[in-house]
Amino acid sequence: MSNATSPTARVVLVDGVPMSGLLAEAQNPRAVVVALHGGATTSAYFDCPGHPALSLVRFGPSHGYTVLALDRPGFGASALYAEEFVDPTRRVEMAYAAVDKILGGRDRGAGLFVLAHSNGTELALRMAADDERGAALLGIEISGTGLRQQDAARAVLAGASVTNVPTGLRGLLWEPAELYPDGIASAVRIKTGPISPGYEADVVANWAETVTELAARVRVPVRYVLAEHERVWSTDEAAVREVTELFTASPDVTAVRQPNAGHNLSLGHAATEYHLGATAFAEQCRARRTGSGGTTTDFTMEAS
Repeated sequence: MSNATSPTARVVLVDGVPMSGLLAEAQNPRAVVVALHGGATTSAYFDCPGHPALSLVRFGPSHGYTVLALDRPGFGASALYAEEFVDPTRRVEMAYAAVDKILGGRDRGAGLFVLAHSNGTELALRMAADDERGAALLGIEISGTGLRQQDAARAVLAGASVTNVPTGLRGLLWEPAELYPDGIASAVRIKTGPISPGYEADVVANWAETVTELAARVRVPVRYVLAEHERVWSTDEAAVREVTELFTASPDVTAVRQPNAGHNLSLGHAATEYHLGATAFAEQCRARRTGSGGTTTDFTMEAS
């Protein structure tokens, strides 16, 4: 992808706290994709180190979308201020404020579309459930998440914490290995200090209850993506339906199974195909909001 737009690292002060991310701008953007990473990583997750052709922040602008991969509160530049983000309301306020400050007066096209992976789903749902700003979003996409963990994953994750990486975790997140470029796991992983801010322990402990409560308040279209080789979350039809049926106020909920992919969808060899589907859905949401014709016929999406 030689014509891909290179992202720019951005750091802004929000209420005295540095907030960071990667920004890649499209000319005359159709919309802005705000991408939220999972645990143990940063916005680097969406720029696939060493493999620019697999990068969401480089892919988006070439398909008409500005992409802002935001370091979630307590990650990136705000890692030293993690204790300030125990209150989930504070996390939502800081995320929206960081997006506004980084984008500034830049053209946002039809508005914001939020894409989240794994633990980033919690923040995405909180942003979408916000009474005023959530309804203004074009839509949301969540992936690498669910309500029920697979039995093997539950056994491995039982002893996990923000400071303890259990044996077997790599197998859940990075296998089958042939689905990923060599060395990518270490390239995106936080290497110093805690792998995630302390509040994430509470997020994980209360995951099912939180997701259930927030999903019912989401009033915009939702796309839920699970990898073909997902090893953390249950992927059977009943489990997928259990998640999609939580979004009782959403006008459109789509479930997708991504072929030839593992848990970390934006870092595998199938990342481009996944990003194609994500921007196709963003285009559907943009067209719904603006009443204009979309280009979704150029894409193929497989509903589970």
